[in-house]
Amino acid sequence: MSGITARVRHMNSARGILMMITAMFMFSFIDAQAKVLSQHLPVLQIAWARHFGLLIVVAVFFWPRNGRAVLRSSRPGLQVLRGVMVVSSTVLFLVAISFVPLADAVAVSFVAPLVVTALGSLLLKERAGIRRWIAVLVGFAATIIIIRPGMGVLHPAALLVLGAASLFGLYQIMARFLSDTDDAATTLSYTAITGAVILTLALPFVWVWPDSLLHAAMLAGLGLWAAAAELAVIKAFEAAPGAVVAPFQYTMIVWATIYGFVLFADLPDAWTLAGAAILVATGLFSFFREAPTAGTASG
Repeated sequence: MSGITARVRHMNSARGILMMITAMFMFSFIDAQAKVLSQHLPVLQIAWARHFGLLIVVAVFFWPRNGRAVLRSSRPGLQVLRGVMVVSSTVLFLVAISFVPLADAVAVSFVAPLVVTALGSLLLKERAGIRRWIAVLVGFAATIIIIRPGMGVLHPAALLVLGAASLFGLYQIMARFLSDTDDAATTLSYTAITGAVILTLALPFVWVWPDSLLHAAMLAGLGLWAAAAELAVIKAFEAAPGAVVAPFQYTMIVWATIYGFVLFADLPDAWTLAGAAILVATGLFSFFREAPTAGTASG
C-alpha cells in the first residue's frame, strides 16, 4: 500500500508542477498580449479585461459553492483596500511593460518574495533570522543590477515594476493578516469584485474601440486566459504541496524571454540575466527556509 501511496503522491506532484508551469506560460502569454495591446489601447482598458478573468473564476468556482456567505468578512474595509492594491499593482506592471522588455520586467518582479519577507517581519512581527535579511539585501542589490539606475540602460518605467512588486508583497501580507478571520474564497471574492468595480467605473472615460479584429479578439481573450491561468494555479496547489509547486513560478522568466524575443526581438543582457539568477536564488532560499518551519522562529 505504501508503494501505491508513493506513486500516487509522485503523480500528484508531477501534475501540480505541470499545472504551475502551464499557468506561468499563460501568464506570460497574457503579458505579451498586453504589451502588444498597450501600443493601441489604454492600459486601464487592458487591466479591466484581465481582472474580469479573475471575476469569472470566482463567480464560477466559488460563489455557487459558498453562496452569500463568501462575502461575509470581519474586515471588509481591509478587504477592499487589498483589492485596490491588486488593481494598482496590475496597472503599474502593465504601464511598465509598454516601455520595458518582458523579460526585464519579469526579472525585476522577482523581488516580490523578498518584499513579502521584509514586510512580514516589519508589519506582522514575523521573526526573520540574519540569513533571511541577508537574502533580502542581496535580492535588492540584484534588482539594482538589473535596473542600473542612472546608466540609461533600462527605461525608467522599470521602477514601476518595482512599485508593482512592492504592492504585490504588501497585499500578500494583508492576505496573511486577513486569513486569521476570513476564508481564502472571501479574500479572493473581494479582490475580484473590487478590481472589476474600480476598472469598470473607469472604463467609460478611457474606452477606445480596437482598431482591428485581431486586437478585439486579443482584448476579449485576456479575461479568458487570465481565468484559465488563475484556475491552473489553484489546481496546482490542490494537486501538490506549495513547497513542490511554488518554485516553478520562476519558469515565467523563460516564457517571458521567449515571447520577448519572438514578438519584440528583445533579449535580456548578461547583467539582467545575472540579476535575475540572483533574485531567483534568494527567493528560493527565503521560500525553503520558511516552508519547513512555518510558524517557528527559525531564520
